[in-house]
Amino acid sequence: MPHMAGIVSYGSYIPYRRLKRAAIAQVLAGAPAGKGERAVASFDEDSVSMAVEAVRDAIRFAPAGGFDALAFATTTPPYGEKLNAALIGAAARLPAEIRAADLTGSVRAGLSALMQAADAVANSNRRAIAVMADARLGAPEGKAEQQNGDGAAAFVIGCDHVIADIVASASITRELLDTWRAPDERFSHSWEERFTLTQAHAPLLIQAIHNVLARAKVAPGDLAKIVIDAPNPRAVDEIVRALKLDPAKLADPLALTVGQTGAAHASLTLTSVLPAAKPGDLILLATVADGADAILLRATPAIASFKPARSVGKMIESKGDVSYGNYLKWREILPTEPPRRPDPERPAGPPMMRSETWKFGFVGSRCTACGTPQLPPQRVCVKCRAHDKMEPYEFADRSAKIATYAIDRLAYSLNPPTVNVVIDFDGGGRFLCEMTDCEPAKVAIGDEVEMTFRRLFTAGGVHNYFWKARPKR
Repeated sequence: MPHMAGIVSYGSYIPYRRLKRAAIAQVLAGAPAGKGERAVASFDEDSVSMAVEAVRDAIRFAPAGGFDALAFATTTPPYGEKLNAALIGAAARLPAEIRAADLTGSVRAGLSALMQAADAVANSNRRAIAVMADARLGAPEGKAEQQNGDGAAAFVIGCDHVIADIVASASITRELLDTWRAPDERFSHSWEERFTLTQAHAPLLIQAIHNVLARAKVAPGDLAKIVIDAPNPRAVDEIVRALKLDPAKLADPLALTVGQTGAAHASLTLTSVLPAAKPGDLILLATVADGADAILLRATPAIASFKPARSVGKMIESKGDVSYGNYLKWREILPTEPPRRPDPERPAGPPMMRSETWKFGFVGSRCTACGTPQLPPQRVCVKCRAHDKMEPYEFADRSAKIATYAIDRLAYSLNPPTVNVVIDFDGGGRFLCEMTDCEPAKVAIGDEVEMTFRRLFTAGGVHNYFWKARPKR
């Protein structure tokens, strides 16, 4: 019998930068000195750029084949009116003949994207991608600032080569005022915890989990791993007691190392437990907001041979600190004087559309006469001067080394100084670009780098995305 719809491959992304919670208390006397640290999207990252990282990893090890749909879930979309999923599709080199949608407005959008992708491919031989990403923002001195984190996860969903079947799902939608934010507000609000814990979150999660286990005819003791995404850890304790779940099977909620990543959190936690799953393991996934969603997964024999491009554990270890002052500056919460240079001009629509494969996909060209790779793409070969003898040549996944570099302390940037590097790609091709996620004093000729999709700047309401180099993680 064919597999039911399930996860074919997955990818995840945790930003390089970390903000220690104790550093917040050192600056703001009224803030509690929280434990651990939270992942922080860099000054040039947002939910779209993080989603691109996760999607590219998810499709890198997926079996060859087409895609029918792309669902992007976030509560922090860079564009309020524009299809953010289209940017992700262009940067990840997905086909233009694809159905794409943004899901937003609630952290439940993450599991909704996963279930909608499964529904889209349940009766076809095609595949869909569900990606979840959030760059969470909290008001200074608030609890959300301490608890939140940034990250992304992505799944290729299909019916063949499945590593984890979606056995059953259950949803409950309930109108309640727990967390909300108006369109013109930057920071969300939350209702008093005693109400949300005792009358909303715990009862809703208990009902959703009970329903999904009943539909699958699975007993709580049969579960191998349990992922519960709830804003209050006490809700998880109440659920464990009410349903007689084994606390030892609860997945690490990543609270001390990453933080609560909004629409991406349940899925990101799932990607942290899947590498250790064994064939036949049952994994419960549940989240709560304006109701609750629960999904039951069963690992297939194929999971034993699947290895993700990057593991959550390794990305947690690969990090560099950011000061609280710089964090406030990156989020433009703390106004600062910009460099005394002209503001960047708004990117124009027509040239961005004409150069889509180069600007978003980072596709250069290679001369078919002499084999020389070159970027940006050319019509005339820089080596043999052949005219219109070019084929597309992708650079985004190629490693490179720094040939030379310069540090610019006057360029327009939220994170001066700007490091400009000339890099030589493995297999050929030289390029001048910015470098990110680095310590300027430690950059050296010969360092190995990789490419990453980032936001250069925003002007006139237009986000100008392109590719930068970063030290290889």
